[in-house]
Amino acid sequence: MTGAVGFGVFSPRGESPRVGFRVAGGVLDLAASGLGHDFAAQSLNRFLALGRPAWEDVVARVGELVSAGADLVPLEEATVHLPFEVADYVDFYSSLEHATNLGRIFRPDAEPLLPNWRHLPVGYHGRAGTVVVSGTPIVRPYGQAKAPDDAAPGFGPSRRLDFELELGFVVGVPSALGSPVPATVFRDHVFGVVLVNDWSARDLQAWEYQPLGPFLGKSFATSIAGWVTPLALLEDRLVPGPPQDPEPLPYLRAPGDWALDVELEVELSGTVVSRTNARGIYWTMPQQLAHATVNGASLRTGDLLASGTISGPDAGSEGSLIELTWNGAHPTRIGDGSTRTFLEDGDEVVFRGRAGEVELGEVRGTICPPAAWGRTYGRSRETTSKRASTTRGSN
Repeated sequence: MTGAVGFGVFSPRGESPRVGFRVAGGVLDLAASGLGHDFAAQSLNRFLALGRPAWEDVVARVGELVSAGADLVPLEEATVHLPFEVADYVDFYSSLEHATNLGRIFRPDAEPLLPNWRHLPVGYHGRAGTVVVSGTPIVRPYGQAKAPDDAAPGFGPSRRLDFELELGFVVGVPSALGSPVPATVFRDHVFGVVLVNDWSARDLQAWEYQPLGPFLGKSFATSIAGWVTPLALLEDRLVPGPPQDPEPLPYLRAPGDWALDVELEVELSGTVVSRTNARGIYWTMPQQLAHATVNGASLRTGDLLASGTISGPDAGSEGSLIELTWNGAHPTRIGDGSTRTFLEDGDEVVFRGRAGEVELGEVRGTICPPAAWGRTYGRSRETTSKRASTTRGSN
């Protein structure tokens, strides 16, 4: 379907939210399409729960309507909302290049990958309640941080705010508690994919993450696209993934081709600073799903599972500023002649993706100054990244 983007929730001008399907610069109003189902709902969750036969039937019928010249609501006349109610949010660490880059930055004299990395998809549970739709302003978070030379930690707004280019998948059909979901039934549970920006406050994260991993440095905001692209539109973009050595344990083996050939781009304040491809992700989506449930954890409709930062092997293919600038040592230049080590107030970050004729919904976010209330919580610190000290961080 040329120009197809995916399903989402939108409001035509002056009307209530409902489910739509975006095609290029317009939206097909599914509540008025005669396709049945509860498309007047203000989220995709009821549709997601119907399962694969219903998903594929609707995708096919949407394609027929679009080909027949159905009326579309111009995108500029639509307000786009969070497309689904996020039940749980899990973020993985699945890019070999990203994990290797960070290992080299923070452990230059040691093996860059930790011993478990090639044996399982490392991940953490995020905060579903702070997942926001593309276009939502991102307020610079406050927190506690400690530079290596500081005698004690201080409190203030993050000075090392970063983006993370990720691809997430959205669960439709739930599973029973206590029943693992094998990689072989991935298609029966997963509806589609969505671009994700897992914003990260590297200075907050560096001080807090040992020994239990990310917490406040990640939980303040995660942006997703307003449109979920169904797997049914991406079948011809499934390609062989990178070789895995050692061979994964049996529960992590996923027959077939499961890497997604999706071209990705990061724009920072009007300048494209990175281009890469999701096909290089080491741990595939079915493997991520199988690992997340192998202990009996259940799936819920609306679960979001993200890949972790996607980086490529070449300069200019890194999916985060901490890699692009090598932890601030090599600032990246943008179009107005200024440079960045980490994000500054007013910066706008845009992620874009394309899979052949299918365009993924973009993810856009602008950094806003920290809220005034934070000044009463402790010692203030300057927000500009130009004065950032060197600290450690992870995934």
